[in-house]
Amino acid sequence: MPLNFLKRSFLPLTWPCAILRDSVDFMSYLALARKYRPRTFDEVVGQEPIIVTLRNSLERRRVHHAYLFAGMRGVGKTTTARLLAKALNCAKGPTANPCNECVSCVEVQSGSSMDIMEIDGASSGGIDQIRELREIVRYTPFRDRNKVIIIDEVHMVTTPAFNALLKTLEEPPPYIVFIFATTDYRKVPATILSRCQQYYFRPLTIPTIVQHLRSICVKEGVTVSERSLHQVAHLAAGSSRDSISLLDQLIAYCGMTIKYEDLSVILNIIAVEVHERIARALAAGDGGAILKEIGQMVESGYDLINFLHDFESYLRQLLVVKVTKDPVKILDAYEEDLRTLTEVAALFGEEADLLRYLQFLMQVDASLRYVHNPRHLIEAGFLKMCQFRLLVPIADAYRAIEQAAKKQGRS
Repeated sequence: MPLNFLKRSFLPLTWPCAILRDSVDFMSYLALARKYRPRTFDEVVGQEPIIVTLRNSLERRRVHHAYLFAGMRGVGKTTTARLLAKALNCAKGPTANPCNECVSCVEVQSGSSMDIMEIDGASSGGIDQIRELREIVRYTPFRDRNKVIIIDEVHMVTTPAFNALLKTLEEPPPYIVFIFATTDYRKVPATILSRCQQYYFRPLTIPTIVQHLRSICVKEGVTVSERSLHQVAHLAAGSSRDSISLLDQLIAYCGMTIKYEDLSVILNIIAVEVHERIARALAAGDGGAILKEIGQMVESGYDLINFLHDFESYLRQLLVVKVTKDPVKILDAYEEDLRTLTEVAALFGEEADLLRYLQFLMQVDASLRYVHNPRHLIEAGFLKMCQFRLLVPIADAYRAIEQAAKKQGRS
């Protein structure tokens, strides 16, 4: 009896070890967006003019005391700020090619450097935090050559805090370098902007994102079609980080082989074929077919508002194909999709027809905030567009009226 009691008592002692081992295995996975974060300037994607300028300033020892990196999310602002900090404090530097091996480079890479401070402007942008920062910058670096202050989302810093920082930013100690990152530089006071070198990070083009995703898939051993990569790049809307996160999500669902059909399932997007069928029905004036497609989308759980936005983009693509002789440079569409767009655009007689449909859908989109059930308004809007094909141009209507008047002997 005592022995059995001891067995029951000591058996649970193995549970914490098993739980700890499982949790370590679970947390050992590193998201692709972090795994493939650039470690050198050469690995930064799509921002060549900025990278060339920063590298030249490092090589020529023309490092400014304050930088502003502005641009949309996920285009490399904070990553470039860390690379610049690494380049300034590298044991072989300042250098445009950090070694990534010295103590300083390793600490910057892991985020544990004592002389690199990263501050979130949204949560630490008050006057009290900036006053503490002013006291900190008075002290020389703990070990490295420079003390680098990186303030992310700097536009969230309050006006009194900006005013408190102004004097320090204007005449900083020789070892201090400020790097500000923001997604809305228009909210940063002009007094701050005028004291910084300003760099504007551009959204990445679809071909650039596709090429970057393709290289990641090769390294990860993932099989994916070019059409899927184009779709992911389109959804990312210029953000490298968003595209890699979407790819990571697809791998989690599909495994090491990603099929184009899986995108609509896991990413909750409407397949291009659905837009094609609706556009064909719209050109033919078949309202019943459109209502059937909308009903199937509702049954599948798709968001009709997102569908409306996507169909606006599809109509814009049709309009571009209809208007331009070389739509490839404007659309960056997949080759197979471009052929289909050309076929569908030919079903609409004039450019004005597509333009009328697009403008009307924008009006429907603007009216959605005033209705209780968006489905009713969207269905009514598509049914009304089916009647546009019956409209007569004003010039033709005026000409018909004149001819009718002449037949009746009236001028």
